[in-house]
Amino acid sequence: MVSVNHQRVPRKRTYLMCSPEHFAVEYAINPWMDVTAPVDTELTVKQWDRLRETLVQLGHEVHQLTPERGLPDMVYAANGAFVVDGAVYGAQFKHEQRAAEAAAHRAFYESQGWRFIAPSETNEGEGDFAYVPEAHGGLILAGHGFRTELAAHAEAQEALGRPVVSLRLVDPRFYHLDVALAAIDDANIVYFPGAFSAASQKVLAQLFPDAVIADDADVMAFGLNLVSDGLNVVLNSEAAGLAEKLEAVGYHPVPVELSELKKGGGSVKCCIAELRH
Repeated sequence: MVSVNHQRVPRKRTYLMCSPEHFAVEYAINPWMDVTAPVDTELTVKQWDRLRETLVQLGHEVHQLTPERGLPDMVYAANGAFVVDGAVYGAQFKHEQRAAEAAAHRAFYESQGWRFIAPSETNEGEGDFAYVPEAHGGLILAGHGFRTELAAHAEAQEALGRPVVSLRLVDPRFYHLDVALAAIDDANIVYFPGAFSAASQKVLAQLFPDAVIADDADVMAFGLNLVSDGLNVVLNSEAAGLAEKLEAVGYHPVPVELSELKKGGGSVKCCIAELRH
């Protein structure tokens, strides 16, 4: 029986988001995208606005990136960079349809005075990198197998000066780390073991013995594509089972409806980059 006597403490976060006014499913670069399924743009914007308002109401600061016509996936702001300790490791997208997003992110960070490190290896920002600041002195978890190249993990470690643990993703449905794993506070994670190779599962079990383990229903509902401030866990409303698991160990689930953005293969976390000063 898991104890629920944990004192969960929220910490104010700074986030970056990008409005989905140009969002559409015009191509298929992951198994969730269906170009024949219509997207309701008005509903997409309404759902996204509610997500942004939820973060603000929880006390967080939200910056906005200006969306660009012709870049329908720009709403997935997490993919544009990975920020740790005020340093920004830029993205280099695998698919040409998204390549131009990287420059828009770089321009934002440079305009804000962040220290930007341009990548030479293919990586998709926080899509494949997660930071757990109080785990083992500050640990970066990094996914590879579908989008981000393994060589980018070493490049990120040099750029950011934090140890990087490489995790191999093996199921194309979970093409980014952030649909299979998330930090739920500064020291712990939630993840779906089946998304990872057997060796990577062993590594995660060793590093995070108290992790919350998700099941098939949780991951298929995009429940792991979440954002947490250490207490409040903002997650897809379809992931009711995962919300119960998190509540049982002392977190406060905050469900949001993101049905339209799921059509592009993303949910809460995909829409949100964390700016870590």
